[in-house]
Amino acid sequence: GFDTNDQVIVIAATNRADILDQALTRPGRFDRQVVVPLPDLKGRLQILNVHVKKIKMAPDANLERLARGTPMFSGADLAAIINEAALAATMANKDYVETADLEEARDKVRWGRAKKSKVIDEQDRKITAYHEAGHAYIQSVIKDADPLHKVSIIPRGPFGGATFALPEKDRTHYTRKYCMAFMQICFAGRIAEEFFCDDISSGAQADIRQATEMARQMILTWGMSDKLGPISYDSDAEGFYGFPGEKVYSEKTAENIDIELRNIIDQAYRDTAALIEKNKDKLEKIALALLKYETLDGQEVKSILEGGELSKPTIAELLAVEQAKINGDSPKPQHQDAPNQKQGENN
Repeated sequence: GFDTNDQVIVIAATNRADILDQALTRPGRFDRQVVVPLPDLKGRLQILNVHVKKIKMAPDANLERLARGTPMFSGADLAAIINEAALAATMANKDYVETADLEEARDKVRWGRAKKSKVIDEQDRKITAYHEAGHAYIQSVIKDADPLHKVSIIPRGPFGGATFALPEKDRTHYTRKYCMAFMQICFAGRIAEEFFCDDISSGAQADIRQATEMARQMILTWGMSDKLGPISYDSDAEGFYGFPGEKVYSEKTAENIDIELRNIIDQAYRDTAALIEKNKDKLEKIALALLKYETLDGQEVKSILEGGELSKPTIAELLAVEQAKINGDSPKPQHQDAPNQKQGENN
């Protein structure tokens, strides 16, 4: 054991307290555990406020919105966002860090640097646009999902595009309806490819993995299967020191679990396909807007679904401005403002 010394406090840290030897954690040794979870919404906002004290922020910079959009971010992640935003503002010769700088920094920390200069084949760009439009449409119309924040077809890291949600709160519980909505959003990209591109691509890899993991959690951990009942089957997920544990259920039960996984995934897929097929025209409007503008926020997607027109420069116009700057000219984007009015009803 340890020598008694009232002047010394021994502290240890680990991310895997569950695999520590009981001899180490018994009374008189490391018997007191202080759990330090990731910060919640209030904590993230407080951390952000600490890191911006030495930075000039624009009066309308929205830290609360940034805190909402960073669930599961650590304090170090949040510090990195502020540093990246400050660097971006400095490189752009801005006097203040604006909300746009914070948004870009968050996306960079989460997904990687935007590859705006990457040359993309037009067919790949089309596939990405319809894929992300599928996510954005379902995210916008399903009431049990988190609100849509923005959607983009600008490549980041290994991803060709991304659709971002903006949770209204940190979740401590996941309802069955929320889980089903999550899976529908995951499958929407693949289904949109099927309907509009006459083929499917590997771009849905991460979506399929997330949907499958959600279905497994629902059935194995949370007891959300009507057929299997409120029973936990996840005790075999991991054994001592991370090695696979022993199954605690029969082969017949394992077969039923596989069937239920297939059933719940098929249900989410069918419901999503039916919704998209019924509203293909609306999804296509989002895809065409993505090809035209590359990035849309949630309000712009809502406007498109309500039949409105967007009044901002297209990506082609912005590129023309950049080229003109290189050539020594200074033309302005030649877009025309259009009234934000409905052209038809949104059923």
